[in-house]
Amino acid sequence: MTITVTLIIIGITVLISWQAFSNRDLFLKFMHYPYEEHRDKEYYRWVTSVFLHGSWMHLAINMFVLYSFGTFIESVFVELFGDVMGKVNFLALYILSGVFADIPTYFKHKNNQSFSSVGASGATSGIMFAFALLLPWEKIYLFGVLPIPAIVAAVLYLVYSSYASKQEAGSRIDHEAHFWGAVFGFVFTIALKPELFSAFLRKVVNGLPF
Repeated sequence: MTITVTLIIIGITVLISWQAFSNRDLFLKFMHYPYEEHRDKEYYRWVTSVFLHGSWMHLAINMFVLYSFGTFIESVFVELFGDVMGKVNFLALYILSGVFADIPTYFKHKNNQSFSSVGASGATSGIMFAFALLLPWEKIYLFGVLPIPAIVAAVLYLVYSSYASKQEAGSRIDHEAHFWGAVFGFVFTIALKPELFSAFLRKVVNGLPF
């Protein structure tokens, strides 16, 4: 089996999350906690929280999404940018999507001692939206069973995340991070190769049923 950046990320994430399940100090030190980030300038948490999960189910879902979409995106990046820069750009896409997903909630909750979050959902959202940019009409399976075009799923995802972020009082799910991670992944991929956007528009128009 070829060792890819995707597999390395999965391995590191599983290891850190597994250790944190039984090490409360590690969990508290790595989680996204805007109040302490603001008070103690602990901005490293924007990165470490991406590798941290609240449960085995949470971990499994995010790593399944990362493997399903990341393997393809990494291979496309290698084709577009070469072996080294393709892998570097893919890693940057993943990490920076996770970081930029945390920034809005940092500003929103930096004086809120009760808010914290963990997980790679912002980063995996960036990967999924890079996929939607490259293959907008490719079918993906919602809940594993319902086939839906990637571009339609992307729009629905943004609408739902935006709505849910306004209803999330008391929730441990950071829907706002999902939204901004997705947007960043889409924009960052275009920034790497601007002509991908015009190609995306052509694919969207050509795939319309009218």
